Amino acid sequence: MFHIPALRWGKPYKSLEKQEIVHFATGEPIAEVSQANGGLLGRDIRKSFKAREALRKIPISDLIEMMKKAGDLYLNATLPIGEAEQTPEDFVKQQSATTGLPEHLCKGNMTKNHFVLHNMDKILDALTRGLDLNILSRGFGREDRGVTVSYQAQTNALGMVLPSNSPGVHTLWLPVIPLQIGLIIKPGSQEIWTPFRMAEAFFAAGIPREAISIYPGKTDMGAAVMTHCDRSMIFGGTNTIEKYKGDPRIQVHGPGFSKIILGEDEVDNWEQYLDMMVDSVYLNSGRGCINCSGIWAPRHTKEIAAAIAERIGPIEVKPPSDPDAALAAFTVPGAAEAIWGMLEKDMEQEGVTHMTESYGTRFIEEERYGYLRPVVAHCDSPEAAIASKEFMFPFVSVVECPQDQMIERMGYTLVCSAITNDTQFQSNLISATNIDRLNLGPIPTIKLDWLQPHEGNIIDFLFRARAFQMPEEKLTAAMA
Repeated sequence: MFHIPALRWGKPYKSLEKQEIVHFATGEPIAEVSQANGGLLGRDIRKSFKAREALRKIPISDLIEMMKKAGDLYLNATLPIGEAEQTPEDFVKQQSATTGLPEHLCKGNMTKNHFVLHNMDKILDALTRGLDLNILSRGFGREDRGVTVSYQAQTNALGMVLPSNSPGVHTLWLPVIPLQIGLIIKPGSQEIWTPFRMAEAFFAAGIPREAISIYPGKTDMGAAVMTHCDRSMIFGGTNTIEKYKGDPRIQVHGPGFSKIILGEDEVDNWEQYLDMMVDSVYLNSGRGCINCSGIWAPRHTKEIAAAIAERIGPIEVKPPSDPDAALAAFTVPGAAEAIWGMLEKDMEQEGVTHMTESYGTRFIEEERYGYLRPVVAHCDSPEAAIASKEFMFPFVSVVECPQDQMIERMGYTLVCSAITNDTQFQSNLISATNIDRLNLGPIPTIKLDWLQPHEGNIIDFLFRARAFQMPEEKLTAAMA
């Protein structure tokens, strides 16, 4: 067992309070992690301006190249992890051991992060809509069309309150450093590995250490980040969304309730889209907010549910080291049992049919952890409570609903893949404000285009466009 200190603007900090993190299955200690608190952050936030100062001394173009180098180091190098060293193989095993995610999925998420870092120039070009990045650095400049513009950073450092459920969320904060804004990270208690490894890769690639702070801690540490940071991002459940909804300083990422809908014109061809529906539900162990939790169609819903159940219902629990493992463990004792209790109650309601019941036991209980095997529920109508539920494992409700009622009744949807060629229905979907990311066509909900924002544009969140005027000769000289 080794110690992992907190990072206070790049400087290791060994606190009096520590937390032991253990293997979810065996209870074997893996590491001891220093615990930070809100008072520590309250003192350190006063130095956040130094993070932005240090980054602004480096041109954005150079920072982008450092990101590419950091991506290679993150994926391939042996890097420090607290008072020890960590190979890529160590990282995969440690992340799997504390999150319950199969090792091959941990490795796959490393590849995603590497891709984002290696394509940072293209991603920032897309997110800024082709803006000259020097304008963000300088604070003003002239667009290609000759218009003078100004963008003002709204924070010296972005606060991040990260979850433990899906390592893939880290792609959302990777563009922050090349935007010359520091990072204050409260990692998930079980997924501390990516923030620490990524930070060390950044440092090895030339990013100033004073640009990054990492504060492991309890839930009060997350609340402190929300309080002290001028801009912050948090991941959580519906209660988290309600708590911070409407606060312009906080960008909330909650349940996705992502859906696939089949229009009247294509639903009779549903079998052509079965692979796409199955992949959307169960890949990455169903843990992401972009995994499909609802399939809505005007008819054939019982057949669709039965076909999906036939494909994913037989999936068995396998050890995380098995390359064919498709299910992640629930590492918090009692969590899987509690979720299964809710599901059983919901599936007893009138109009709901448990389509995976014949494929064996769904809830697997062990001494320290639990598993939930895939569940498919059929709903005769959107009235069923389970039609609006989402869980952190391969779960989907297949809901029968007339096309003209779908948009209104399906509620908030992070990703909607709509299989229809009906131009009027497509137009209605494009106008629907309860749909965040829209795929027109048989595109899996889990397929992301990295050149588009996943959920909210981080540029719009971190920078404010404002009016700006300057004598022409001085503007030209300042931009030279």
